[in-house]
Amino acid sequence: MTGDTNATGMDTGKGAIASSVIDSEEARRAQAAADASENLPASEIDIESMKITQHHDKYTAEDHEVWGTLFHKRMEQLTGEGSDVFLSGAKVINLHPDHVPDLSDVNRRLNQCTGWSSHGVPGYLPAKAFFAFLAQRQFPTSIAIRPKTQMDYLPEPDIIHDVFGHVPLHADPVFADFLQTYGKAALHTNNPMHTERLARLFWFTVEFGLIHEGGKLKLYGSGLISSEGEGHHALESPKVDRRTFDLERVCDTAFEIDHYQPILYVLESFEQLRDAMQTYAERVLEEAGKAETLSPVG
Repeated sequence: MTGDTNATGMDTGKGAIASSVIDSEEARRAQAAADASENLPASEIDIESMKITQHHDKYTAEDHEVWGTLFHKRMEQLTGEGSDVFLSGAKVINLHPDHVPDLSDVNRRLNQCTGWSSHGVPGYLPAKAFFAFLAQRQFPTSIAIRPKTQMDYLPEPDIIHDVFGHVPLHADPVFADFLQTYGKAALHTNNPMHTERLARLFWFTVEFGLIHEGGKLKLYGSGLISSEGEGHHALESPKVDRRTFDLERVCDTAFEIDHYQPILYVLESFEQLRDAMQTYAERVLEEAGKAETLSPVG
């Protein structure tokens, strides 16, 4: 989700776009359930109560135009400079510029690949609720779309950042396993030190990660995928310190949220990220007495 970053480092903009897509009693109940979950223990968080129906017929002609315009604009760069895993995933889930994606279609295709699915939410989720979704191989998805007057930047969450930016990677089995393991570790730790370190890991990988593929430096983090300015800056600016990925170093690096990123980390493969996360998660969950939670979800 895109928006202001809270202490956990998750993109959790507390605002909500004024849209008929989320203007309903169902959405208000779901948001109230999300807000009420903020101080609940992990075992009591009910992600089902936070989900809302995507009424695709409520998207306006302008909504579809905004989606198509930004789709074409970003693909001009990403076709050559986006990760092959992202591009392949976008095809798998059938993203195209003609209309805002229908999550039921996305999920039908995605579930066959990795067992992941995306579910509409009305807006901001507390960090633990967000992690609870990830731990169940589900992605909480903002279904509203930014207005035409704010196509280049929006602080609130929207479907462009969430579905275009995030979801294609969920079709990759290796990245999918990493993200679920991450969610389990972040959900069950109550250690502030691990919470901060995991926030940094999310920021420098899921949101702003780079990867070497085929001898080229490419984009995969959703903040780079969905932002033209940030994407070009990440690859082209001489002011960016592009560092070799090392999980311990990443977790020790503070991030900055109010300007283009001055530090980025570069993976050699998604297996590298998955394996490093698995090792770290085992330590985090052992401390939390939750080692069994790394077993696959049935």
